[in-house]
Amino acid sequence: MTLDIHTLFLVTTYVEAILGLLLLFAWAQNMALRAVCWWGFAHLIRLSSIALFGMYGSIPDLVSIDVSNALLFTAYAATWTGARVFDGRPVEPVYMVTGAVLWLLICRLPVLADHANTRALIVAGIITSYIWLTAYEFWRGRSEPLVSRWPAIIMFFAHGALFLLRTPMIALLPVAANSDGVFGSVWMTVLSFEALLLTISSAFLLLAMAKERTELRHRTAAMVDPLTGIANRRSFMQDAALMGKQHIADPRPTAVLLIDLDHFKSINDRFGHTLGDRVLEIFTDAARKSTRGSDLIGRLGGEEFAAMLIDTNRDKAVEVAERIRESFAQMAQEVDGRAVCATVSIGLVHTEAPALDLPELLAQADQALYCAKERGRNRVEVASLDMIVARPTAADAAAAIGAKTATKSAAQSAA
Repeated sequence: MTLDIHTLFLVTTYVEAILGLLLLFAWAQNMALRAVCWWGFAHLIRLSSIALFGMYGSIPDLVSIDVSNALLFTAYAATWTGARVFDGRPVEPVYMVTGAVLWLLICRLPVLADHANTRALIVAGIITSYIWLTAYEFWRGRSEPLVSRWPAIIMFFAHGALFLLRTPMIALLPVAANSDGVFGSVWMTVLSFEALLLTISSAFLLLAMAKERTELRHRTAAMVDPLTGIANRRSFMQDAALMGKQHIADPRPTAVLLIDLDHFKSINDRFGHTLGDRVLEIFTDAARKSTRGSDLIGRLGGEEFAAMLIDTNRDKAVEVAERIRESFAQMAQEVDGRAVCATVSIGLVHTEAPALDLPELLAQADQALYCAKERGRNRVEVASLDMIVARPTAADAAAAIGAKTATKSAAQSAA
């Protein structure tokens, strides 16, 4: 079997069918990946276009050329739509069929009836537009850390450029001896082979992107609090530990905040857990607006949050904590039409030590938070030596309870 246009035609037919079914099978395994479904049907639509084109001469030109090209445009439009769906953008039904409708109208014009090269340029222009639009959609979502996205962008852009050059290259470069029209062009064979390779490569790149997206979301789900969208306890501790290692190489003043919503159980009891969840979301919004992008914020569990402020002096840290407290009190004054009047208490510890002992800093911030609660709540307290000395430890409390129990038992025995 020689590598000519006829052989490539048959190979392309089989490849389009296999790739289309492969993508649809991948979608059936995870129907949340709707973009993969669009890409699978794009290959099957392109297969039907190639099949009609292969019947050229045995069926009317209206079907083998005009309808075939209309289906081809729809296939590339489906690929573009899949790229939009992949990044959460809406389907555009009108633009999906614009290329096909425009072609069917243009090819009916008598002035273009005998201008095959012009018609071929129009075909190439429409296809290139959809391919470049696909590359653009992927580029728009470049903020998502998917390694496969960038090769896909480059490949679709290059594919569009080569497709646009295909018609002038075939027209200008020599045709093989004993040619039978366009099928006899050596360059048609070369460019068709290039298109086949890019079709296969792009299909596997799209599958890789979908797989990478799924894995990324699974990793993110394990590290992000699903309600508030900020770091969960595990993620906060890991990120804080990493910041602690970086701090050793470049020590900077650091503050740790431990934050607790006041009387949160009472809010849930009075207004329900749905509104309680809204209060947590409102606090997260207030905290984000009151801190820098470089600051670390996490939900440790329930109504308890923590923040780590790097390169922040003591006065600035207190100012940030007060801003969080005041902003939240204002935003949570009324929630969904209910007078909630939620507040927070904040314990703060500040250090300029060359190494960060995160467990110790959190323990000191917790002692400051305890003082804030004891002194009336809705306030910021900064950890000090007096707090550390004044607050009894768990061991002291247990010893006191044991002594009290022993005294009571002795009194009962004496009685």
